[in-house]
This record gives sequence, C-alpha cells and structure tokens, in this order.
Amino acid sequence: MGVVADAWTWLSTGSNWSGESGAWHRLGEHVYVSGVALLLACAIALPIALWLGHLGKGGALAVNISNAGRAIPVFAVLALFMLTPLRSAGYLPTIIALVLFAVPPLLTNAYVGMREVDRAVVEAARGMGMSGGQLFLRVELPLAHPLLMTGLRTAAVQVVATATIASMVGQGGLGRIITAGFNTYNTPQVVAGALLAGLLALLVGGGLVGADRLLDPPRKTARSVASASSVKYLSSVESV
Repeated sequence: MGVVADAWTWLSTGSNWSGESGAWHRLGEHVYVSGVALLLACAIALPIALWLGHLGKGGALAVNISNAGRAIPVFAVLALFMLTPLRSAGYLPTIIALVLFAVPPLLTNAYVGMREVDRAVVEAARGMGMSGGQLFLRVELPLAHPLLMTGLRTAAVQVVATATIASMVGQGGLGRIITAGFNTYNTPQVVAGALLAGLLALLVGGGLVGADRLLDPPRKTARSVASASSVKYLSSVESV
C-alpha cells in the first residue's frame, strides 16, 4: 500500500503534469501514436476482411497469415526497424509496429463476423432483389457489427497498452514516465506511469463499449429488414 500511496502522491503533484516531460504532454503523445496506429490498422484490415467476408473467398488464408503475425513480438519488430533508415523517422517505426500488432484481431473478427451472418437471411435478401451493395450495407455489415466491434475493442486496448514500448527507442508516450522512473530508481513514478497507461486503456475500451450501444439501433434495423425479407421470400416461394 505504501507504493500505491506514493504513486498517488506523484499523480497529485501538479509539477509532474506540466512541461514537456509532464504527464499531460506524455499522455498526448501516447494518444497520438495509439490513435494513428489504430486508424491505419482499421484502414488496412477492415476493408480486406469485410470484402473477403462478403465474397466468401480467400478469407481463411488472409486470417491465417495475419494470425501468424501474432507470434512476432512487437518490440522485436520495433528493434528491427531501428536498424533501418526508419530510425530517424520519428514515431513512424513505433506506429508501423503497432499497426502490425493491431491488424490480426481486426481482420479476424471482421471476417468471421461477416461469414457468421445467417446464410438463409442473405439468400432471402438476394431473393427480394437486393443488390450486392444493399446486401452488404443493410444486412451483412449491421449483423456482423458485434464481432467487428469486439475486434476493434481488442485491437484498441492492445495498442494503447503496448504503445508504451515507444519509450524503449527514445520516443514519447506514457512509457517515458515509466522508463524515467526506472532510470532514477523512482518506484512510485514507475507505478504512476503504469496506472496512467492502464487507465487510458480502460477508458478507451469503455468508450468503445458505449459507442457500440449507441450503434445498436442500426443492428436492430438490419434484423427487422432481414426478418421481413425472409418472410416475403418464403411467401413468394410457397406461392410458386
């Protein structure tokens, strides 16, 4: 309890939050690196996964390749980048390493979510005359929403928690608070930095849960559209 109390004292000291080495500045750096990495990972993984899931072809290979990347430690990737000309490119090596780390859960969950949409519902929607784009936007994508959001939450929390590795190569972020504490044998500072990183990851995860609930009405609409399509399609089949 003494270390926790000392960490709280460190966090409640105003001087530790100001300046370029302060917690606010480090927090901003951490959010920037994590946000850019997550956005890039989404831009890469989600279109591929959703398209392959819609087509139903090639997805298994893509998922297996992306999952194989999970076996590669993020810090090892970052260390390799630091041996290349990218070492002088600011946050770019860290962002690339985090993107590689975030792609597998995004790609896997989005693809599986698309493939687990009830095929009977898909065929019913096709039978009612929906085009491929309408089927994707109005039925498949909303019904795949739960797994897609699960992958996004997983990737976001992992990226925020792992972005502390930027400090290992002299970059900013909350990891700099931790490494500075280690360098000065300041255990309360180390604990305070770890608490800040953990709390940020929890806030990001909680925020995405809230966003998921706000996006629930489109999912309900998709279910109602799918149900109506199924009923109309079956009625037309029976009349024939």
